[in-house]
Amino acid sequence: MARRGESVRAIAKQLDCSRNTVRRYLRDQDAQRYCPREPRACKLDAYQSYLRERVAQAHPRWIPATVLLREIQARG
Repeated sequence: MARRGESVRAIAKQLDCSRNTVRRYLRDQDAQRYCPREPRACKLDAYQSYLRERVAQAHPRWIPATVLLREIQARG
């Protein structure tokens, strides 16, 4: 955008960020780029396949979350 001759104000308006942020990135071309984070572990990861299977078995009906919780608690 800046290479095309657009002003800092115009770039900030298009990107919906402050002019200072635009200036900082234009000044520091080696700025850290954002990258996707690794997915964090979840308490339900161990039961994910079981839960998906149970929901698929009940299709087109649904199973209340409280019932699924009791089943998981019973499994340990």
